[in-house]
Amino acid sequence: MLLFMTLAIVNGLCIGGSRSLNGKLAQHDGALAASFWNHLGGFLFLSLLLACGAAALDLPLNAPWTAWCGGLIGAAFVALNGFALPRLGTMKTALLVIAGQMVAGVLIDRLAGSGGKSALAQAAGVALITAGLHVSRRDHAKPAAARAAP
Repeated sequence: MLLFMTLAIVNGLCIGGSRSLNGKLAQHDGALAASFWNHLGGFLFLSLLLACGAAALDLPLNAPWTAWCGGLIGAAFVALNGFALPRLGTMKTALLVIAGQMVAGVLIDRLAGSGGKSALAQAAGVALITAGLHVSRRDHAKPAAARAAP
């Protein structure tokens, strides 16, 4: 279990770094171009792994049509990030994305009937992230002189 928890944390670090890099690219070429270059780079990387025999590539013909929407959603995610990050900053964008991911996770688990027993705990998690965003926003809203005061 610890290995998978570590992998999830590393994945979060990768997402944070990728988000920041794609935001910088979007400032120069626009969000849609940044999304294109991001996905082209990913395609080339995965193609290299497949060519080296790292995995087999079987066409999942039995998958439901909705399973094919993941790529569309991923491209939209990168493009939307390219619009938001330069305007909101990395931390606020990350917190809002995490809040959105938590809301989606809670809704998907609830609709699938696998949400566990504590909807209240899940709602509290979303509320804590939202509160963290509010607290971070309040600090930046103060004038510089007020922040510098002891």
